[in-house]
Amino acid sequence: MHIRLLAKNEQPPMQLLLLADPSEKLVSDYVKRGQCVVIEEEEVVGVYVLLPTRPETVELVNIAVSEHQQNRGIGKKLIQDTILRAKEAGYKTIEVGTGNSSIGQLALYQKCGFRIVSVDKDFFLRHYEEDIYENGIQCMDMIRLSQDV
Repeated sequence: MHIRLLAKNEQPPMQLLLLADPSEKLVSDYVKRGQCVVIEEEEVVGVYVLLPTRPETVELVNIAVSEHQQNRGIGKKLIQDTILRAKEAGYKTIEVGTGNSSIGQLALYQKCGFRIVSVDKDFFLRHYEEDIYENGIQCMDMIRLSQDV
């Protein structure tokens, strides 16, 4: 597997990005402002977007792995790569937010060293027109996690 920065003239893998965030408008906006990284075998199987948010802080705003490639450790590799890129770029903190219903993602982030720092109540109700459900739970709150790098 090969992890690389998306080339300037290359289209981001929107179908993958939309697995993690159903708002095409929001995804298009932060992909333009952030750094998009892909992991590929014969094809792109995963992606993430890092976005500088404050001095010395970067946020992992999207991370997704193809549904047929999940549970192979690809997400963990991508998260480890985000941490390495953040360190190399001189950031001190990396943040990530996920839905209260994203049980697998919450576990993965904590296994990779992130700690829960806050909850943005009703985030998904305020920012998304359609209701989102995962694992039989309505996604309402943004769980914010952080890690010093």
